[in-house]
Amino acid sequence: MPADLGLTTWNWVSPLTDDALPDVLRRIREVGYDRAELPFETLAGFRPEYAREVLEELGLGATTVGAITDDRDLLSDNPAISENGRAFLIGAVDAAAALGSPTMSGPIYSAVGRCWLQSADERKRDIATLVERLAPIAEHAANQGVVLGLEPLNRFETSFINLVEQALEVIDHIDSPGLGLLLDSFHMNIEEKSIGDAIRMAGRHVVHFHACENDRGTPGSGHVPWGEVAQALRDIDYTGPIVIETFNPRIETIARAVSAWRDFAPSPESLASEGYAFLRSTFG
Repeated sequence: MPADLGLTTWNWVSPLTDDALPDVLRRIREVGYDRAELPFETLAGFRPEYAREVLEELGLGATTVGAITDDRDLLSDNPAISENGRAFLIGAVDAAAALGSPTMSGPIYSAVGRCWLQSADERKRDIATLVERLAPIAEHAANQGVVLGLEPLNRFETSFINLVEQALEVIDHIDSPGLGLLLDSFHMNIEEKSIGDAIRMAGRHVVHFHACENDRGTPGSGHVPWGEVAQALRDIDYTGPIVIETFNPRIETIARAVSAWRDFAPSPESLASEGYAFLRSTFG
């Protein structure tokens, strides 16, 4: 069975709007991808029902990710902020369902870029808080036919969940069909001792995979051990989406958010086409 390959719309635009949708999705389909990944930066950037119409016209599937900002931090001590995070994730799940996306993924626990030093007791407290606040959202996702993909990030983007092992602690506590793992080879390349072993540890919990080079550029152009990644995904019988997540450094808000200070490829088009060719040859 051929791999289910996708590409983020962030390769070209941010935020994604109704006006930008047809052109960007057409570009993704023309390269040969099976899916487009549509980010929810807000819940008002584009209309999910319209996006689904365009996707179906082009014969594309969808995946979705959520941008978790300072005002959407589920772990915040400020009730207004944590409630805003809950409302955003519920809305993103509903939008994912409307799009036909099987998952809604991201660092669905704390704002990207928020790092804080924890004692063992403080970490235990924060995990308990996350479990309490995330469990009802996972239940809602399951009822909508969507799975949340919890994503470990590298140490420069969070101090809370950097490793598969840490993410599994949360998943085991919640124990819901509405919660799994998004693994990203960019982050794993920084944090895991062995990417292959980490994927095998995650096992059946992997619901989404970001195939990203070590510099977030074109897969195959850097030093991510792609043979090891592909074998590990085969070992766990993963058949879900494999999506390139990259960012256009010419979009100032994205560049600052992910520290994208230079072009990752000669053009977004070359990243899309060369990345597709590499992933197709690597994953089948």
